[in-house]
Amino acid sequence: MPAGGDTRRVGTPANVFPGAPPLVVSSYTLGTTVSFPERVAAAAAAGFEGIGLRAENYVAARSSGWDDAAMRATAARAGVPVLEVEYLTGWGRPEDRDPAQRTKERTLFAMARAFGVGHVNAGLLEHLAADVVTSAFADLCDRAGPDLVVALEPMPYSGVPDLRAAWQVVRDAGRPNGALLVDIWHWARAGTTRGDLDPVPPERIAAVQLCDVGEAPMEPLRAESLGHRLPPGQGHGDAVGVVRALSAHGVTPKVVAVEVISDDLVARGVGTAARTSAEAARQVLDRAARTTSG
Repeated sequence: MPAGGDTRRVGTPANVFPGAPPLVVSSYTLGTTVSFPERVAAAAAAGFEGIGLRAENYVAARSSGWDDAAMRATAARAGVPVLEVEYLTGWGRPEDRDPAQRTKERTLFAMARAFGVGHVNAGLLEHLAADVVTSAFADLCDRAGPDLVVALEPMPYSGVPDLRAAWQVVRDAGRPNGALLVDIWHWARAGTTRGDLDPVPPERIAAVQLCDVGEAPMEPLRAESLGHRLPPGQGHGDAVGVVRALSAHGVTPKVVAVEVISDDLVARGVGTAARTSAEAARQVLDRAARTTSG
């Protein structure tokens, strides 16, 4: 139960995405140094329905004496099970897959299975030839196995810069467990349009991440992405419009996550970061629901 006995839950309105996927607080939204029990408590108090963990969070929790069963039980009791696992990088070339990268990859797959999460988020920073990326993504999907979906996230400063490029990789890789992740910050900064969704089968978008962007891009762009995002609906990324476009396209995400990577928000405390992000996401989803149904 959330702190203080508040049983309220912040869920996606059913008429936005079919099945009302759970609202999850992504790992970075609460900062990189938050302990597992603090993360669970903050998410529950804010009314989230799940939490996201990066491999680094998981390794830190294990090092502090938490095993998988204890983490599952603690999160379940609070009503915020682990529903998002990330982040796979460095899989594009054999030379990038050093021992540390391979260990992280195995850890992420193990996390997904331990927590019953059906998808793992992935991205590729290196700028490589299209055929190299496609072949490497196919291999990554094969290593993940048929029980796990690999959700490829386009990032404008990366080797897979936008939705069109990401769908081409997933399509050409030809793996049924290959999918996409749509993040509003990346959508906005890449100049993505609703028309870019047209060739993408809606069932191949596994997850959606809510956040927002400032009026003008920062330089370097990746620094903005990793520390200066805004809560959804509080910037210039038309978060409501993106949600409406995804809904109209027939997208049925496994989760709707809130990834507000903000140094300023984290500095105000984990509780504030969770609460501010949850309230902003709820407003965006409610507005999208009203405008969709109206």
